[in-house]
Amino acid sequence: MAISPEHPLRIGARGSPLSLAQTRGIRADLAAALGILPEAIEETLPLTPITTTGDVVRDRALSEAGGKGLFTKELDEALIEGRIDIGVHSLKDVPTALPDAIMLGPVPRRADPRDVLMSPFGESLADLPPGAVIGTASLRRQAQALRARPDLHAVLLRGNVDTRLARLSEGKAHATFLAAAGLGRLGRVIEPGRLVDPQIMPPAPGQGSLAFTCRRGDERAFAALALIAHADSAVAIAAERALLEALDGSCRTPIGCVSTLAGGQLRLLAEILTPDGAKTWRREDAAAADVASATELGRALGAQLRAEAGAVLFE
Repeated sequence: MAISPEHPLRIGARGSPLSLAQTRGIRADLAAALGILPEAIEETLPLTPITTTGDVVRDRALSEAGGKGLFTKELDEALIEGRIDIGVHSLKDVPTALPDAIMLGPVPRRADPRDVLMSPFGESLADLPPGAVIGTASLRRQAQALRARPDLHAVLLRGNVDTRLARLSEGKAHATFLAAAGLGRLGRVIEPGRLVDPQIMPPAPGQGSLAFTCRRGDERAFAALALIAHADSAVAIAAERALLEALDGSCRTPIGCVSTLAGGQLRLLAEILTPDGAKTWRREDAAAADVASATELGRALGAQLRAEAGAVLFE
């Protein structure tokens, strides 16, 4: 595997503070696995920040602007054109269908997939005043919040972590949700009481996991990424991505799921909701903790949920 300053492995990522922080963190892990000294990282694993359409379009929900591909399109183009060798993404932003020339790389260790409620009014939705405003760009979080508190009002709130927290300080919303993984990668302290129970409010499929993309057939990049692969994370992600694909999941469908691995088994809880949170469909089942079985489990639960909610959500 020829990786050196003369033959670098070029990494691309969104230019947001969180994206750059998590990419530098996983790059350091990759460098350690490859035996690259810290002083040689910049030359051997150069990082290129790339502005995506999703970073530019902030005045509307993703579902109205084109969906998840808004955060991956420009990195895909850079890969295909040979300007980078690896794209680093938050997995929940990666569509299930990728360009033919691109494939997902090995899955690294997943971080905490839970959501965190941020609010000056308390640690849970129950603490919010009647008619409080929830700021979010996530249809899933909106639906789950309205299911728990139908009196709440949801407004669009997009931007990076600091932007959204600033909106809270300005009184634009009473509360918002952030991903625990993102806060952790930014070095933020998370108050335990603000962590949302994933059995009550399942996170987005793939939340907490990073995703690598590379050119199909690029054995050098794939082999390097395999050095930091994490088997249990790969099993959970296989189930969740299969669920998403079976549901033809997009930013227009509120979908949540949580995977639990124990005793050689993977248990998957999945739900879909109407955007107003008035109706929920849930399914839960288990399978052997290997990628093939997890994939079949995700597909099966997705097919069941789609059949049950089809007349309401998919027609």
